[in-house]
Amino acid sequence: MEAMDFQSCIDACNACALACDHCAASCLQEEDVKMMARCIALDMDCSQMCRFAAGVMARGSEHTAEVCRLCALICRACAEECGKHDMDHCQQCAAACRRCAEACEKMAA
Repeated sequence: MEAMDFQSCIDACNACALACDHCAASCLQEEDVKMMARCIALDMDCSQMCRFAAGVMARGSEHTAEVCRLCALICRACAEECGKHDMDHCQQCAAACRRCAEACEKMAA
């Protein structure tokens, strides 16, 4: 497959990575940072995984399906955690993670 075949998933991964970076940085500004520790950790994992998945797809790697399956799993975990918090940055991140998980699940199928 060509990288262009993956473009919508690459775009979802890049958008998710940015949303996760923003969420993690915003969580660090919250009053009770300790309460946000799991959210921040998952944001960082998800951001890095999404960037890796986007790169794998752009290169047309033979491991794309496996990487996208793992990316979807991490995105779902991040969406679940972010969804527990009322802050706008967490809710926006959860939505981006859900969109990315769906795109990656389609890619992995």
